[in-house]
This record gives sequence, C-alpha cells and structure tokens, in this order.
Amino acid sequence: MTTLGTLAHARAGDKGDTSILVVAPFEAADFTRVDAALQHARVAQHFGVTTEAVTVHAVPGLVAFTVVIRGRLDGGVTRSRAADPHGKTLSGHLLDLPL
Repeated sequence: MTTLGTLAHARAGDKGDTSILVVAPFEAADFTRVDAALQHARVAQHFGVTTEAVTVHAVPGLVAFTVVIRGRLDGGVTRSRAADPHGKTLSGHLLDLPL
C-alpha cells in the first residue's frame, strides 16, 4: 500500500487542544497529488474525528499544506494525561494515510 509518507514529510505543533500539522511534498511536482490525498473528510476519518474538527489549507507559495485538527490533544499539554500531549506523533500518523 502506498502512503502519503512516500510523497511528503510532516511536522507537528500544537496550540491548546488543537494539533497543527504541516505537510510538504518532497517534490513540488507532487503538490496536486498530496492535495488530493488531504481532503478533510479523509483526514477526519483517518484520525477518527468529525469532519468539522479538520481544516486543510493549501499554501502553494510554500508548496505545503497546513492541517488543523481541533479537540485532538485531550485538553492540551497542561491537561492531557496522554503519553504525547504535544501530539508530535500525529504527523507520523498522517503520513500513514493511504493514497
């Protein structure tokens, strides 16, 4: 199975209870293909959240995408009992998205 990780890399950040992921294709020529993979309904299903919790913004000038997932960090860094309260592993999970 081919995954998003074969075409792109990702970084994760957080703001409160919101995870902010940046996805950038390795090659600019794959921008359209990555865009097709990052439809917000597909991303929401992949993370097990509602479609309303996900926003995907294309940033063509940077050849990248911003993926925002609200309510995913169990209350945020200071409230979460999760092993990864910053959600850094979420970028790796997104790269497992099937193409």
